[in-house]
Amino acid sequence: MTQAPVRRRAGRRQHDREIVALALPAFGALVAEPLFLMTDTAIVGHLGTAQLAGLGIASALLMTAVSVFVFLAYATTAAVARRVGAGDLQAAIRQGMDGIWLALLLGAVVVAVALPTAPHLIDLLGASDAATPYAITYLRISALGIPAMLVVLAATGVLRGLQDTKTPLYVAIAGFVANGALNAGLVYGADLGIAGSAWGTVIAQCGMAAVYLAVVVRGARRHGASLRPDTAGIRASAQAGVPLLVRTLSLRAILMIATVVAARLGDADIAAHQIILSLWNLLAFALDAIAIAGQAIIGRYLGAGDAQGARDACRRMVEWGIAVGVVLGILVIITRPAFLPLFTSDPEVKDVALPALIIVALSQPISGIVFVLDGVLMGAGDGPYLAWAMLLTLAVFTPVALLVPVLGGGLTALWATMTLMMTVRMLTLWIRARSGRWIVTGATR
Repeated sequence: MTQAPVRRRAGRRQHDREIVALALPAFGALVAEPLFLMTDTAIVGHLGTAQLAGLGIASALLMTAVSVFVFLAYATTAAVARRVGAGDLQAAIRQGMDGIWLALLLGAVVVAVALPTAPHLIDLLGASDAATPYAITYLRISALGIPAMLVVLAATGVLRGLQDTKTPLYVAIAGFVANGALNAGLVYGADLGIAGSAWGTVIAQCGMAAVYLAVVVRGARRHGASLRPDTAGIRASAQAGVPLLVRTLSLRAILMIATVVAARLGDADIAAHQIILSLWNLLAFALDAIAIAGQAIIGRYLGAGDAQGARDACRRMVEWGIAVGVVLGILVIITRPAFLPLFTSDPEVKDVALPALIIVALSQPISGIVFVLDGVLMGAGDGPYLAWAMLLTLAVFTPVALLVPVLGGGLTALWATMTLMMTVRMLTLWIRARSGRWIVTGATR
């Protein structure tokens, strides 16, 4: 009887070490990604308002592309981790190569579409006459780096599946430094203006992709894995990614609807909403780092045929998600008086934002559960369920959110609706986790 609690404590400590070892570097890499855009914004901002506006519009399209194709990282992580758990590193890397080839194919398609349609895409977003030429220039040049960007996503998934989150952190840091130096040199030193900023980012992205490919190719040669494209493998990677694409698009639709509703509430409300949304996204990085650890750990346990280990790891990661959510919520409450002045001096915007920030703070434990279980089910390859769950969440959220301007309550009511959305997600994920139907062992699902 006395040995069982000892074994449980030892098991929790083992899970804690694994979670920390994977989550901390993953968090660093996640934070480094938006710094690319911040660097571009800071450098281009000194060129003029029209250039900055053009960058903002083109960047919105590019960031949408990143979010749409993030399934390349998620699906690859789960598939590779299963093979690692099964002890077949050759097949794991072969699986990863299929994801990378898929990334290259999708990147080529995006470039072929983006280059000729850039003016129409910019026009759809309502760019001014002054900003339009700068937006088109930035978008067309940056589009050339999309294949590299997608390779980075897929290769990141490969390394996460191999239980390596440190290499993506190092590459992200190096890419950020290179991007800043190249942007400054090409924009000001070479006097290329906004085109220099775009070229600097493209070169940095290509450099990151090259490093990732070198790491993966070295691993493939070490374990005798083929580097040639495999049609069946690429097709399987695409099929695994479709449900995750549906999930991602549903989430993006929710965020877009929330922004549209906030815009209808008034200028102060939409300004406050953008501030709160930026904080919400920042908090998501910390929680998403645990989810990434979950993808890698759960996939490995299931690949090894260890269903109980997967259950225990899931339980421990949920505890981590709740604990980190509580800490983040407390930090938001404590720092909110200092946080808002960083973004606005308008007292009306501050008054609108404060109660909504309280709601965001109180909802962080819910968010912690959502992110962790999302990562667990991704690691289990349970994409179809995640897709249907997000579609259900979208169906619940949309009518409630659209009623906010009619029923009143302002931005506070809108963020209460966002909390409702996260609660629906939590319930759908919790039901699936409790059912155990996600636990499918073996090298493939």
